[in-house]
Amino acid sequence: MKKIAALFLLASCSFSALAQTMSLPVPAAPTMDVSSYALLDFQSGELIASHNPDTRVEPASITKVMTVYVAFDEIKHGRLKLSDTALISEKAWRQGKDSSESRMFIEVGTRVKIEDLLRGIIIASGNDASVALSEHMAGSESVFAEMMNQYAKKLGMKNTHFADASGLPDPNHYTTARDLTILGRALIRDFPEMYKIFAERSYAYSGAPKVKAQPNRNGLLEKDPSVDGIKTGHTSAAGYCLLASAQRDGRRLISAVMGAPSWAGRETSSLELLNYGFRFYETVSMFGATKPVSTIRVWKGSEEQLAVGVLPALSMALPRGSSAQIKAVPQITEQAVAPIKAGQKLGTITITLNGKPLRTVPLVALKDVPEGGFFHRISDSVQMLISK
Repeated sequence: MKKIAALFLLASCSFSALAQTMSLPVPAAPTMDVSSYALLDFQSGELIASHNPDTRVEPASITKVMTVYVAFDEIKHGRLKLSDTALISEKAWRQGKDSSESRMFIEVGTRVKIEDLLRGIIIASGNDASVALSEHMAGSESVFAEMMNQYAKKLGMKNTHFADASGLPDPNHYTTARDLTILGRALIRDFPEMYKIFAERSYAYSGAPKVKAQPNRNGLLEKDPSVDGIKTGHTSAAGYCLLASAQRDGRRLISAVMGAPSWAGRETSSLELLNYGFRFYETVSMFGATKPVSTIRVWKGSEEQLAVGVLPALSMALPRGSSAQIKAVPQITEQAVAPIKAGQKLGTITITLNGKPLRTVPLVALKDVPEGGFFHRISDSVQMLISK
């Protein structure tokens, strides 16, 4: 089959309607007293702003987001139930007894519901609950850490390695601000209902009646109503860290702030970052099954015209008001010869902003086109030979 390289402008697809306001000048991202940060647009998965996003840092108790992610996935696939109970080992019970580490206050030898352990991890940030849950799911914390690393690889966390379930310091326990936003996005995307626990303000474990209800460590839940999660972390080596998510007007951002000098600093920096992203950027959706880029000639098919476009719909985080400057240039690289299946790649489409390429994605068929009748196929074969 002879390939063609026909460039054509996208006359039928205008993005001017997407921009209802004048383009805003976008200032540089805020400068903050932290070791690293990343701000991610949830819908597109793109980083809007970052500082040392791929520098290895200690995740501290933000580690527990992965501990919870693994548990949520086990529940989703029926391998774990909220009503199941875990036997509390001496190792789990001892976590934090002789220090200021976070605890849920479970007792050795007792059985605790998985639902309670999850709240003890998410809200109270209990190291004891983290160890107990990991032992229940994997037999030992070290084996569970391997499970965590498998999940990290699957999610695309390229610079992360876990050594334990709670986030205690270890030379082989590290992550990056970018990887944490990837994890936060996966948690919210894959388990939207269970994620709601991260917004709960406090938790009192009924098995420890002498312990007062423990407040959620994420202070942003009280300061900004748009924030609905997710997790704090702190050790002397890691500093004060916060993985946060907020949703405003149907748009969600996720921020990871690492190595702040104080708990107040991590909250202030996180809000600055979230406010910056919501103020100066927008998420634009383009194409999809109902929005073809154009139509092209089909050979030997039951139909002669085929709608081509992008599947699934493409989302991009752009400077607010700049979508009117977006252009899309398709390039057909394959002749459309029936039979054709929806999703079959026929070329590429390059998205540019003010002449600068942003992304190139496959251009595909938007519907099936079966073969035409015998005589039609013969006629098209002749025409194809003549057109060479």
